[in-house]
Amino acid sequence: MSRIIRSSYTKQLEDDKKVEIQLKNLFTQQFSGDECDEPEEEAITKEDIYAERDRILVEAHREIEEQKVEFEKYRNEQLEMIEQLKQLWEEEKLVLEQQAYDTGFQQGYEEGIKKANADMAESLKTANEVIETSKQNAAAYIEEQERVILELSLTAAERIIGATLDRNDELFVSIVKRGLKEAREMKEIKIYVSPQYHNVVSNNRAELVEMFPIDVPLLIFVNEDLSSTESYIETNHGRIVISIDEQLHELRLKLNELLNSKD
Repeated sequence: MSRIIRSSYTKQLEDDKKVEIQLKNLFTQQFSGDECDEPEEEAITKEDIYAERDRILVEAHREIEEQKVEFEKYRNEQLEMIEQLKQLWEEEKLVLEQQAYDTGFQQGYEEGIKKANADMAESLKTANEVIETSKQNAAAYIEEQERVILELSLTAAERIIGATLDRNDELFVSIVKRGLKEAREMKEIKIYVSPQYHNVVSNNRAELVEMFPIDVPLLIFVNEDLSSTESYIETNHGRIVISIDEQLHELRLKLNELLNSKD
C-alpha cells in the first residue's frame, strides 16, 4: 500500500486590524506654548474646512485601497496553494499508478486511486471554503471600515465648523449667503436668525442686499426659538432652512453617495 502525502494550508485574516484615520488639527497653534501666552489668531476660511474634509476623504480612500491590496495578496496565495496541491496530487497519482502496475494487484490499484481522489477532493474543498470565507470576511471588514470613516469624517467636519464659528462669527454670514442663492428669484426676502448672530448678519446686510435686484426687500428678524446656529429664509414661495445641521446633512448625503457609487 502507498502512503498518501497530504498538505494543507490555511490562513486567517486579522479581524482586529484597525484603520487609523489621522485628522489634521487646524487649531494646534491656538493652544501651543505657555498657557499664559496670548494665543495667536489664525484666520480659518471655508476653503480650509473643505480642504480638511477632502483630506479626510482622500485618506479614507487610501486606507480602503490598502485593505483591498492586502486581501488580493492573500487570495493569490490561496490560489497558489491550490495549484501546489494539484501538482502534489499529480505526482502522487503517478507513484500510485506505478506501484499498482508493478505489484499487479488491480484491486489495490483501484482502491489506491479511489482513496487518492477522495483525499484530493477533500483538500480542494477545504481550500475553496477557506478562500470563500476569507473573501466574505474581507468584504464585510472593508464595508464596515468605510462606514466608520464616514462617521469620522462627519464628526471632524462638525468639530471644525463649530470651532471655526466660535472664533469667526463672519463665517455664519457666508452660510446665510449660500442659502440666499436659492432665493434669488423671489420678490421678498425675510431672514430669521438666532439672537447670537442677529447683529453679525445685520452688520453685513449691505453685502447680502447686493445679491438681489434693488426692488427686492430684504428684512432681518431675530427668532429666540432658534438654536445658536439655526436660521431660515422666508420667501413668497416658502421657507429655506440654512442651519449648520442642514450643511452637515448635505455632507452626509454626498459621502453616502460616494460610498454607494463604488458598488
